[in-house]
Amino acid sequence: MERRELFSSLASFHKEEKKQEEFIRPPYYSDLSLFHNECSKCLGSCAAACEEDIIFIASDKTPYLLFLKNGCTYCDKCAEACAFGVLSVEAKHQIAATVTINKEKCLSWDHTMCFSCKDPCLENAIDFKAMFMPQIDDKCTACGFCLSRCPTDAIEIKVLS
Repeated sequence: MERRELFSSLASFHKEEKKQEEFIRPPYYSDLSLFHNECSKCLGSCAAACEEDIIFIASDKTPYLLFLKNGCTYCDKCAEACAFGVLSVEAKHQIAATVTINKEKCLSWDHTMCFSCKDPCLENAIDFKAMFMPQIDDKCTACGFCLSRCPTDAIEIKVLS
């Protein structure tokens, strides 16, 4: 193996490892290490129980959230379906992510009337300042309903470290 190939493979390994850390996990865990220790024993019962179809199973058999069409209603069904103690109703907390609006992509910030993000927000966490300036306030639970509704993908979600 040439030196260049070695460094290239190390860089790709680091990117893959970083990508794994950036998964948005269901909001019912207390210990992140349990995902890797226990989920390999399961067949994805949390994903099957999710009525919103937002839980997917990664190649390492751990569950993660992907807000392609819906968001999390915090219904507890994924936690109730978990037989290995990774997810539990007692550990329920907000999704560990922050949601922001990219002003450069947002139609409203470009003076086009659009309420696509505000309408599905269960917590009324999106306020419009002067009609054309949507902002996400501290009521946001990172449920993800607004992400799939935005026609310009201006709503962005980032995993909290």
